[in-house]
Amino acid sequence: MMKKNIRDAKIEEWLLVASLLLIVALVFAQVIFRYLISSSLGWSEELSRYILIWIAWIGAAYAVRAQKHIRVELLKNIVNESGKKVIECIALLLWFLFALFLVINGTQLILSIHETGQISPSNGIPMWIVYLAVPIGGGLMTLRLIQEMIYILKPGLNEGGMKN
Repeated sequence: MMKKNIRDAKIEEWLLVASLLLIVALVFAQVIFRYLISSSLGWSEELSRYILIWIAWIGAAYAVRAQKHIRVELLKNIVNESGKKVIECIALLLWFLFALFLVINGTQLILSIHETGQISPSNGIPMWIVYLAVPIGGGLMTLRLIQEMIYILKPGLNEGGMKN
C-alpha cells in the first residue's frame, strides 16, 4: 500500500498547477496595472520568469512520472521483450546518472551563489532560491527514475502503469 501511495503521489502535478495559477495571476495583474491604471509592476515579469524556470524543472520530473519524455525507440522496436528491458534499464541508468549530476552540481552551485549573497534586481529574492529548481527538479527525476526501474524489474508492481 505504501509503494502505491508513493507512486500515486502527485507532488509534481500540484506544484505545476499552483505555479501556473500564480503566473496567470501575476500576468493578469500586470495587464490590469499597465492598461487600466497606467502604471507598471516592475517585479511581476521577473517573478513570472523565475516561476517559469521552476515549472520547467518540475515539469521534467512530471514527464518522467508520466513517461512523456521524447525517446528514440529504434533499438527497442527491433529486439525481443527481454532485450527491451535491458535497453530500457541502460537508458534509465544513464538518465539517473545525469539527474544525480544535476542534484550534486546544482547543490554546489546553490552553495556558491548563497555565499556571494546575490539577489534578483527587481524583487530582491536571493538567487539561490531561483537556482534551487535545478537540484529539486533533478532530485524529483531521480526518485521517479528509480520507480521506473523498479517497475521494469518487477512488472507486477506497476498495475496499469504510472500514467495517471
